[in-house]
Amino acid sequence: MLRLSIPLCLPMSPNTLRHLINLWPPFLLAGIHAIRFSPDWREIDVELRLRWYNRNYVGTHFGGSLFAMTDPWYMLMLMHVLGGDYYVWDQRASIDFIAPGRSRVHARFRLDETTLADIRHRTADGDKHLPEFSIDVIDDGGNLVARVKKTLYVRRKPKARPSLAEA
Repeated sequence: MLRLSIPLCLPMSPNTLRHLINLWPPFLLAGIHAIRFSPDWREIDVELRLRWYNRNYVGTHFGGSLFAMTDPWYMLMLMHVLGGDYYVWDQRASIDFIAPGRSRVHARFRLDETTLADIRHRTADGDKHLPEFSIDVIDDGGNLVARVKKTLYVRRKPKARPSLAEA
């Protein structure tokens, strides 16, 4: 069996990752499209167009596609911004469906310096931190379609933690 894998853990530019992830079968086949990555990894914009293959029984966006369009972005952003001294994992997520999605929908992901400083501060001694993010999925008319809450797990790797001798 042929196994195709994109080595996302390798250093690459945001633009290269954007192109590769848009070809990743779960996103490609769901119609999820990353439209913009900022050069500093702190902003990502994603869209999902309503197509015959991603509609549900009543003709609106399939909820799983709405949820999937918000899945990996904060984890990827934090991995690149914080660097290789940190573990970053998705821990949990929930979605509230607010209104039916009947047109193209968008989600914007942003990391500001205050959030990054807080994460660095809370993990400085090697403790884990569980930052929470809220993502609004908005349609072309500016209407809220869904709100996703994501919790990530962030912790400095053992080699980057202060040693007991330093404490």
